[in-house]
Amino acid sequence: MTVLAIGIRMITTKSLASVEEPRYNVPLWAAWAFPISFMAGLVGVGGGIFMVPIMVLIFRFQMHLAVGTSAATIAMMSIGGLAGYVVNGLGVIGIPSPSVGYVYIWAWLCLAGTSAIMTQMGVRIAHRLAAKQLVWIFSAAAIYVGLRMIGVFDWLGWPI
Repeated sequence: MTVLAIGIRMITTKSLASVEEPRYNVPLWAAWAFPISFMAGLVGVGGGIFMVPIMVLIFRFQMHLAVGTSAATIAMMSIGGLAGYVVNGLGVIGIPSPSVGYVYIWAWLCLAGTSAIMTQMGVRIAHRLAAKQLVWIFSAAAIYVGLRMIGVFDWLGWPI
């Protein structure tokens, strides 16, 4: 439900084209990092879905700066999440082989390999778009993920 609300809030906010100076408040950034990292690790969404709206709506980052900062932050969060899922999955019965903890190696190889390539394409396209267009794409993705997470498409019988 939170992800759906984030998507709706991003798309309906008027101040996204703000040229205000970002709010540089390191203690406040750190305070937001704790709940964002916890939620990202809990549900496995990477964190950007929470970080980008906070950076744009609260800290007044420009959309491209928020997305770039989020990507760099997610790299670090992923290391922590990976370690947690590996350690906590060691010795668990019923996990398919080959796995390291809760990380299924074949899926990881396919996803990581294609992600490294496609992320570069995404970055190139993002920098050709205006901030408002990037906000619309981010919002559409957040709304889709939010609807998917609460089961709307299953309820409607839609295979998307």
